[in-house]
Amino acid sequence: MKFAEVIGHDHIKKHLINMVNEERVSHAQMFTGPEGNGKLNMALAFAQYLNCHNRQENDSCGVCPSCVKYNKLVHPDLHFVFPVVKSPKHKNPVSDSYLQEWRQIILEKRYFNLGQWYTFLESDKQGLIYSEESQNIIKKLSLKTFEAKYKVMIIWLPEKMHVAASNKLLKLLEEPPQGTVFLLVSDNPADVLGTIQSRTQMLKIPGISNEDIATSLVKEFGIGSDEAGQLAKLAVGNYVAARELLDQSDERRFFFDKFVALMRQAYQRKLFDLIEWCDEMNSQPKEQLKSFLDFSLRLIRENFIMNIQEEDLLYLTAEERNFSTRFSPFINDNNVLQLSEEISLAHSHLEQNGNARIILMDLCLKIIMLLKQ
Repeated sequence: MKFAEVIGHDHIKKHLINMVNEERVSHAQMFTGPEGNGKLNMALAFAQYLNCHNRQENDSCGVCPSCVKYNKLVHPDLHFVFPVVKSPKHKNPVSDSYLQEWRQIILEKRYFNLGQWYTFLESDKQGLIYSEESQNIIKKLSLKTFEAKYKVMIIWLPEKMHVAASNKLLKLLEEPPQGTVFLLVSDNPADVLGTIQSRTQMLKIPGISNEDIATSLVKEFGIGSDEAGQLAKLAVGNYVAARELLDQSDERRFFFDKFVALMRQAYQRKLFDLIEWCDEMNSQPKEQLKSFLDFSLRLIRENFIMNIQEEDLLYLTAEERNFSTRFSPFINDNNVLQLSEEISLAHSHLEQNGNARIILMDLCLKIIMLLKQ
């Protein structure tokens, strides 16, 4: 992947190019920032530039033998680690177990998130970077480089790494193999082992600008500039979200319908209906439930903004705005923080593999009380 294929962030690209040309490449870097901002894409472009045989002023050449292999993600000195799921076929999976699928989703979608990765694998389970991965990492990095100057290992979402794998990675970061560059790509660096954080050079990448998202949407989908601008504003720096808004995906529609049902039933104190709501939501994969809670958190925020009449700060679709016009008076100074905290707490408990039905029922009861404040 070339830097030209990464949306926006020209100042970040220039910084990385200068780092290579001035020969001050750190052996371990962590690319961080909000979901959908192109961190993984930036890491891929940086890795390709590192090993390009004919580097240009602002990008890799794209045509040398190294670039050709990088473009197909098959370079022998490019290695990947990412969350995987257990299945009857893969009972003790490592990243290489799903390498074909990994290459496919990157080449087809370019921009994607963890939930879409699990959907691509047709799995309703939460994945991890399991402890078995550590031996695989050591084995790969013990070999000499095949044909490149740098051996590059890209670790996507190191916060999903099992503690045993994290400890092995820490040892490698303390004593890195000759010519190896680690590129960690994290949505939540605070969840990464602190000692790993301290041994990496952190590069914070912000959300993509509205202008760059809009331009890319027009180029990729051929939509009008006005529509692209509206979608870019709603996406808040997240290109994955911008695509979903354009698709008006079934998942997003499902989330909105369930949010409306939850708030209406909670306000009317329809306990039996809420129990049915919890049962239906409990049948969904945990990753989808977490995405629903993220969606709910956003709508709580937007309704509060509407309530205090800050129109310039609103990010709502027409359908969401229609509902929020009636619902926003119930989200106010007395309950917005507590509602946000309860939803975030439910998300955290799901992350810890808590019982989804109990977590959702507890959240429903909290919302009943808070909507009356």
